[in-house]
Amino acid sequence: MYTVPEKQPWTVIMPLNTEEVLRIAGDHLQELSGHKFDVLTVEPPVSPEAAVNLSKIVSKLSPILGNLIEFNVVEYLDDQDEFAGQGTWRRQDPGFPDAVFDGVVPQPGFEIKAWFPLSTEITARFKDSQNHFTDENTNVCMLAWLPEKILYGKPQIIDVVIVSGKSVAEARDNHYHNPPHYIVQEPENTENRTSNLQQTNTNGYRIQDPTEEQLRAAERLIASWGNDGHIYKPTPEYQAQLRELMNICNYRLDTNYAKMDRIVHPGLEAFKARVLGIETEGMTISQWANLFRASARAEAKLRKAIKAQETAEEKQDENALEAALRQIHAAEEEVRHADEHVARILEERLNIKEADADQLLE
Repeated sequence: MYTVPEKQPWTVIMPLNTEEVLRIAGDHLQELSGHKFDVLTVEPPVSPEAAVNLSKIVSKLSPILGNLIEFNVVEYLDDQDEFAGQGTWRRQDPGFPDAVFDGVVPQPGFEIKAWFPLSTEITARFKDSQNHFTDENTNVCMLAWLPEKILYGKPQIIDVVIVSGKSVAEARDNHYHNPPHYIVQEPENTENRTSNLQQTNTNGYRIQDPTEEQLRAAERLIASWGNDGHIYKPTPEYQAQLRELMNICNYRLDTNYAKMDRIVHPGLEAFKARVLGIETEGMTISQWANLFRASARAEAKLRKAIKAQETAEEKQDENALEAALRQIHAAEEEVRHADEHVARILEERLNIKEADADQLLE
């Protein structure tokens, strides 16, 4: 007797929207905490002194790791089952944001920032205009990384945070903008230019040596804008008012503008505190960072003293030369003490011992 086979149910793939793509991708990115990169390994230093020197240059790996992380993030997201048949993750270089998803409109994306927490601060910048985030389709993903053993081993992601790109742009503008003393300005309208020539970044301008008369005139102008005249707005109308203000006082471009360590974004500040509080090898990351910075500060003093010596010699100023030589001697002692302290801690915490001389060239 012939039996009619049962019909197999069709699998219907529901299309994802922008919000869902960002949520799913964000969940997967959070899972990268603890991930190690096998493509790069820093070998253990052969002596405490070598470890001290390594502590002064290991941050130079940050640009390399930043690019590696961008490549890995795109490949990692593209391998996730939820995105199969929905679209493709792609890296933009150059371009903003770093990773975008082709297949959904408005196009979801992530601006990816790598942070080496033993450096002085989060040096990555975020300058894109608020006007680019009206669709809430771009998030910022910051990944903190360290070598497995503080200074050596494979690079390892130790924590991840994801925040709205719009919230970062708003926090930046609200933090910096303080007319007439500080002005944030939008890029000019370049929509008619080709994509590689379009301007997307805001800039910060600091007032330069204003007179009392200029300040009074500036305050009168700002008062004429209404009660919310001091509140930043990325609108063409408000930008025109700011240009009028800049005709009253002199302003200079602020080269430190928009560093993410200075934006005072609540989510990024909480992430920074969390990372610096992580304990590894018997000390918090904040304690490790302060240890290495003491040596760096001493070296900065030495460089400054040497520069003063060179200037005194050029001017043939005996008094200044004598003072510079005293500063050099004091700075050299400070460097020596700082380096000895670092070497002692590294020997105790990381068990770094003096190796055989033959190992130095292996």
